[in-house]
Amino acid sequence: MATAVYQVSSSCVPPSNYQLAPSPEVPLRCDVGVMGSTKSSKSMDSRRKTSRSSSLQVLEENYDLDLVYVTERIICVSFPSVVEENSYSCNLREVASMLRSKHGHNYLLFNLSEKRSDINQLHPKVLDCGWPDHHAPALEKVCTICKAMDTWMSADTHNVVVLHNQGNRGRTGVVVAAYMHYSHMSGSADQALDRFAMKRFYEDKVLPVSQPSQKRYVGYFSGLLSGQIQINNKPLFLHHVLLHGVPDCEYQGGCRPFLKIYQAMHPVYTSGIYNVHGDGQTSICITIEPGLLLKGDILLKCYHKRFHSRSRDVIFRVQFHTCAVHDLGMTFGKDELDETFRDDRFPEHGRVEFIFSFGPEKIYVKHTQTQGKHHD
Repeated sequence: MATAVYQVSSSCVPPSNYQLAPSPEVPLRCDVGVMGSTKSSKSMDSRRKTSRSSSLQVLEENYDLDLVYVTERIICVSFPSVVEENSYSCNLREVASMLRSKHGHNYLLFNLSEKRSDINQLHPKVLDCGWPDHHAPALEKVCTICKAMDTWMSADTHNVVVLHNQGNRGRTGVVVAAYMHYSHMSGSADQALDRFAMKRFYEDKVLPVSQPSQKRYVGYFSGLLSGQIQINNKPLFLHHVLLHGVPDCEYQGGCRPFLKIYQAMHPVYTSGIYNVHGDGQTSICITIEPGLLLKGDILLKCYHKRFHSRSRDVIFRVQFHTCAVHDLGMTFGKDELDETFRDDRFPEHGRVEFIFSFGPEKIYVKHTQTQGKHHD
């Protein structure tokens, strides 16, 4: 079995008698590092040779376990999306041993990823509150998690929370950033240092790998807490989705986009397929008649249906909550679209526009250029 190498930083914030309990199955070796976390690595030497600019990407691909004390009472335990089961189980046992020796029974585990029974090794009681990787959670779920964290830590000064995640760090970042805002509104002034630590963790370790919709939902939550966003309870009907600047998804140019819309992660609409030819200035308007009633957490996925193939590729995703729609329209630029913000095929000026109304009756929209042929 491969040796697990743990890296312990002097900037970590666990108490001074913190130590890992070695297991005969996984011998441990401690090194001083600079990432502010305890890591089990597949290839420490290769990361040391990596430049600073690409270190985050390498870290995403080459670690087995990342354990971070964000504050003295908030611990993040992260695993990559693809990890060998033996390695995962061994590292899970090591983490459980450390948590028990350090915190006894004073920790509560929040599982932010897929439900799996072996996570109970970390704690007999697990709060499963996960959602799909690379996505934003339901706005109500963010509130529920923050409230549960605050209730647990307020019950006893020794209580700590453990955020478990397997996959992209964006899920952990959403919870940490949301709780930072939550504690700012409900906590005392002596939590200022904790909020600073949460902000530093979010900006240093999560923002570079998070998706625009995840950042958007943190903003929604902050706005609701501060009163800057007022809940819009009126029914909204989606009539038009305009794609300005359709990407070239085929080798010879062109694109065959179609949409899928989800409400609370349940599919509610699928469009036909459009054949689009032209350059990056091409725009298309996808009309829904009658208007589609939407409320709450909305996810739209735009796919490209490949020519002469049954497969499809995601062009972009975007998530939003209808509470933020107040002028019957919203527009997302390229840097606000999941996946697309780093896709060179999508033009820099590209954007997606939504047009709503308060009723299902047909409405008309003016757009400068519409090309493409619809196929059911």
